[in-house]
Amino acid sequence: MTKYAIDTNVYVDAFRNPSVAEELKAFLTQHLSITYVSAVVIQELRAGAWSEEQVEALEKGLVAPSEKRRRVFTPSANAFKVSGRILSELAAKGDLDLARAKGSFVNDTLLAASCLEHGMTLITGNSDFSRIKGRLKTFRYVAPWP
Repeated sequence: MTKYAIDTNVYVDAFRNPSVAEELKAFLTQHLSITYVSAVVIQELRAGAWSEEQVEALEKGLVAPSEKRRRVFTPSANAFKVSGRILSELAAKGDLDLARAKGSFVNDTLLAASCLEHGMTLITGNSDFSRIKGRLKTFRYVAPWP
């Protein structure tokens, strides 16, 4: 059975757009038992939550329920090694300037490596994952909504 993880951009889109929020809710209604949250995504969402209200909404709406259901997964040391390999290969090929690489792309490589490791299919609207997929052949990602 397919297990899913949802990328940061999907949650951000849902927070900003009521119709996307409804789509996310509909997806979770059917797939909650096989949907997980990456600690990388929690980090990115928390970094963008600046007000107390945003922090509370994130904690109550996503983090605490996911932790309670034991649906949070974390990257292993090997996922960090794989992420580093992907970044190195892209830089060596001239496809990435490491000095200018944004943290979000670095996090994306880590998220992809940890999703692969945990057998997750990532739901994302981020086109950067096509570049990562070229270096992580068995990694699976899909656009919202599978």
